[in-house]
Amino acid sequence: MGEAPPRSPINLMRGWPSYSLLPTELIKQASLAALSDPSIALPGLEYGPDPGYQPAREAIADWLSRFFKPTAGPVSAGRICVTGGASQSLGCILQAFTDPEYTRNIWLVAPSYFLAFFIFEDAGFANKMRAVPEDDEGLDMAYLEQELRESEQQAQQDGNLKPRYKSQRPGGKLYKHVIYCVPTFSNPSSRTMSLARRQQLVRIARKFDALVICDDVYDFLQWDAEAEQKPGQACAALTDAHLPRVVDVDRTLDGGAERESADGFGNACSNGSFSKIAGPGVRCGWFEGAERLSWAVSQTGTQRSGGAPSQLTSTFITDLLQTGKLQSHINDTLQAAYRSRYGTMMRAITRCLTPIGFSAPQPDRKVVGGYFIWLSLPKGLKALPLAQACLEEGVIIAEGEKFEVPRDKKPISFDSHIRLCFSWIDEPQLEEAVETIGRVAKTLLDGSGQSIQGRVSSFGHNTDEFK
Repeated sequence: MGEAPPRSPINLMRGWPSYSLLPTELIKQASLAALSDPSIALPGLEYGPDPGYQPAREAIADWLSRFFKPTAGPVSAGRICVTGGASQSLGCILQAFTDPEYTRNIWLVAPSYFLAFFIFEDAGFANKMRAVPEDDEGLDMAYLEQELRESEQQAQQDGNLKPRYKSQRPGGKLYKHVIYCVPTFSNPSSRTMSLARRQQLVRIARKFDALVICDDVYDFLQWDAEAEQKPGQACAALTDAHLPRVVDVDRTLDGGAERESADGFGNACSNGSFSKIAGPGVRCGWFEGAERLSWAVSQTGTQRSGGAPSQLTSTFITDLLQTGKLQSHINDTLQAAYRSRYGTMMRAITRCLTPIGFSAPQPDRKVVGGYFIWLSLPKGLKALPLAQACLEEGVIIAEGEKFEVPRDKKPISFDSHIRLCFSWIDEPQLEEAVETIGRVAKTLLDGSGQSIQGRVSSFGHNTDEFK
């Protein structure tokens, strides 16, 4: 008899929704409804208006208003621009609002989502990305303000006083700085920025003419933090956001974007996506900001020439939002599944990793969510050797070095951290994987890991292959 085929590794690096959580039947129903109605299907198959399919803009605005309940009032459709997802949108935002020289720096929360680095590089900022550390309340505002001040002083000395490579389009704006962050259930750190820090961030952005780009892609995926202590128990879905977004703060703080002497563009935008809740393949998302800001995004060359991205898919999303089916999927399927997976992984971490010195951020928060758990390693253990050794044992994890801002003049190291993802793998394997990490870590800490390390040195694969 032949040998059994090798078992696939347990992938705790892949930040995808698992197949079992994709709403295939709901999307099938929505697509059938849209394509069966000529008044929807024909516009859906044509080039769309620059800001996107109008019913989709209205449905997204209404959906966001019901979840976030902004104190400034409902989100208007004029604040929404339909996009091809958060990554495509980030590229358009940089096209619309930055000049590769006049925009002094891209300031990124550290640790940061590593695939965003390539988008900033493509926009001409390969050597202008700067890391901003975070603590358990969010971005270090004192550090950020000091670095912004130094950057401005350097720009003045260099005579960098006006855009050099881009002309100011009618109805557009070029910012001196961009600040990038994931304020709620961050990737990779899993942290949520406090309301006080969100307010500080808006004030600093206004002071230094910065645009805060928030990847708001995990906000709807939230649950009671006590899920860790309630295995198998049903919990009510959390149907309201527990914090206002930074873009909501910018609408109201100190008079908002329309305050006296302001230009009306605002200093924050929300970059949203249906990838985490309807599936990455739908390639549909939304941009929200002040109406002048949103309109400027719709006027980028790729947006105008393409006739609105996701024109057809946005008709399906419109149906899912208007019928309430997508929100029911979030409440009844996604929140329940991720709550359970998170609880399973955290109990395994508490049992297998905490006793040997691993720790997670924000241990006292009431609401958790997203896809990831960020762990600090015990003293004497480094992330890359641990990741390589775990790969040899059939578990893929993301080492902290991946999330370091590249080519930063003042680099911040994360070689003592790892990121684990619970969205892709089912629960029995989540527990098994954490047990494996604990066993490998003990071996390395005990100094008896020569056999593991020896095999790692001859192992041909790299964890990049498994992202």
